[in-house]
Amino acid sequence: MAAAVMLERAQQAIASTDKQAGVEILNKIGNFFALFASFILRFIEPVNFIDLLFLSVHTHDEVDDEETVRIKEQSILELGQVLSKMDRANDLIELIKNTRPFLGLISKAKAAKLVRALVDIFLDMDAKTGFEVELCKECIEWAKQEKRTFLRQSLESRLISLYYDTEKYTEALLLGSALLRELKKLDDKNLLVEVQLLESKTYHALSNLPKARAALTSARTTANAIYCPPKLQASLDLQSGILHAADEKDFKTAYSYFYEAFEGFDSVDSPKALIALKYMLLSKIMLNLADDVQSILSGKLALRHAGSEIEAMKSIAQASHKRSLADFQKTLKNYEKELVEDPIIRAHLDTLYDNMLEQNLCRIIEPYSRVQVEFISGSIHLSMDQVEKKLSQMILDKKFNGILDQGEGVLIVFEDTPVDKTYENALETIQNMGKVVDSLYQKLRYMMERDQALSTTPSLQTGVVVPLRSTQNSFNLASILGFSRRQEKFIFYYIFTSLH
Repeated sequence: MAAAVMLERAQQAIASTDKQAGVEILNKIGNFFALFASFILRFIEPVNFIDLLFLSVHTHDEVDDEETVRIKEQSILELGQVLSKMDRANDLIELIKNTRPFLGLISKAKAAKLVRALVDIFLDMDAKTGFEVELCKECIEWAKQEKRTFLRQSLESRLISLYYDTEKYTEALLLGSALLRELKKLDDKNLLVEVQLLESKTYHALSNLPKARAALTSARTTANAIYCPPKLQASLDLQSGILHAADEKDFKTAYSYFYEAFEGFDSVDSPKALIALKYMLLSKIMLNLADDVQSILSGKLALRHAGSEIEAMKSIAQASHKRSLADFQKTLKNYEKELVEDPIIRAHLDTLYDNMLEQNLCRIIEPYSRVQVEFISGSIHLSMDQVEKKLSQMILDKKFNGILDQGEGVLIVFEDTPVDKTYENALETIQNMGKVVDSLYQKLRYMMERDQALSTTPSLQTGVVVPLRSTQNSFNLASILGFSRRQEKFIFYYIFTSLH
């Protein structure tokens, strides 16, 4: 009640000409009551609330106690959040610049945290003012002049992320390489993980999957040695799922990573939870498990993220389940922003479209040995050029056996002739016989050497043939190997001639 009365007095002072009195009253309000009362006042008279915070922020004199400094820090952050919600990007830029005198009155750690928070608030607005890169560079130069190394490194990491978002991949890699060399000499592992993760994302955007995987492995190795915040861990899981889906087409493993990322982002109320959920649904669609999409969306966590993004994925799942190219193309047209503008989803949907097109073409031409290309084109509602191009590709990939007669506009399909495996089986039999003969040769040689050592009969060097049966120290080859006497004589003769 006391805080509300004091805040009402501050509001009256702002409405009058004595605005400095309102600032002094605000500085006397405690932490919890100030935030609660300011929240109420924001909805009552937001203009006066912003004016009050502006005056509080721009007043930098007589800051001699911790309570005043703490309230002023909260006022700056509160003002930044309000300006962000009201889409006042230019005012937020001015706020970031005008708080620099106040940053000299607090510790470097607090100053770095405050500046990074304000820059993140501005960049998360997606206002696209064109001053994002310029503002980051200006803040980095100010940090260099003030010799605030930690703040400079943190802002450079944010600038790399901005380069990645604006598809300036070369600049991102150059700045990232320099920053990584510097961070590896220091003990800031959290920032090192962030930069390594951004490097992995950049390499993936450039389709350099080996380097993207190597950078992600380095990031996960570094993260295992420290406490990783939930949001950063979720980002690592999300990137792992993306690489598994892109590199190995292992959507089952990718789904597990996307699920972990979704839970991590959802636990901190991050908007990226929706992205992870979309990729979860995409994995199920690519696994031909479109029926599982509805069961996932009926869960408690997924219900909070209902919207056009989820409706787009549901529509894609239905088109995939029905194998309908018309519904698929209609969905891409109706939800272009949600599907086509996402490079990850677009890449996999292109693969899904090609698979569906091939399945539809195979289904159409299966009953025929000769079929007109025009008939195929009309059946799947595509132009003849597209159909001819796809059929040619399928013939070259040996998806079916046939030729295209472009003169008559006809596809001629040949029957699949069974492969004659006679020669293959003969070669396999000869190889197995060779192994048997070699084995018999080794056994017989061993037995003959043993018998020669024990017997007084002449050796093979004398040219005298050892009889198959002798009265003393003899052996029965047929009983040992399971052959008849005739087979025994033949094999013995073959091996004996081989020895000589």
